[in-house]
Amino acid sequence: MGRDSDRNRMVDEQIVRRGVADPRVISAMRKVPRHLFVAESKRANAYLDTPLAIGERQTISQPFMVAYMSELMSGLPQGSKILEIGTGSGYQTAILVHMGFEVHSVERLQSLAIRAENTLKQLGLSPKDITVGDGHLGLPEKAPFDGIIVAACALKPPQTWIDQLSEGGVLVTPVKRRGNSQVLLVGKREGGRLVTRDVEAVKFVPLVDERQMSRLSRLLRRLR
Repeated sequence: MGRDSDRNRMVDEQIVRRGVADPRVISAMRKVPRHLFVAESKRANAYLDTPLAIGERQTISQPFMVAYMSELMSGLPQGSKILEIGTGSGYQTAILVHMGFEVHSVERLQSLAIRAENTLKQLGLSPKDITVGDGHLGLPEKAPFDGIIVAACALKPPQTWIDQLSEGGVLVTPVKRRGNSQVLLVGKREGGRLVTRDVEAVKFVPLVDERQMSRLSRLLRRLR
């Protein structure tokens, strides 16, 4: 009962009070148990307005950011096909599934993908699939997508994502700006090109591709 009240307080004070109003988002945030997506040692903090470490130098985003990004997708009808880049803990995945979307998720780290898949299955909120792979590449074999939502910061949206969006499709992603700043970008594919706007200053872990990982691995081997 305590966690239910904590979750409702989270929604009322962190999400509704800050302007998120879409009924599907609010319902999902009230129903999905965020504490099950973090380690037991962090569950006391699961409903605070903060990101939390989930291992592998990754984080679960703060509740407001999950709700805000989900609301930016809420103009899409139930059944819309969504590509999620960065499964992470699976919490954002669960929110999107609860909203009625057909979710295809990509996670670079196998350990996180497996853990997320198990949690989502236990809750009855499994996506269509979770693929271990490089998020920069998207999922061309499953394209086109009505929406793409990204949980890591890219320098700019890769052309692969734009190519995999359907006409009128929506992209929500953090991107890097001047210095070390980041902004949440919303794009819509119109006439084959991406029309974008910046909506919110944010802070996400970087989007890493396989080439970067290979270079890092070679560097670490040289240092040993």
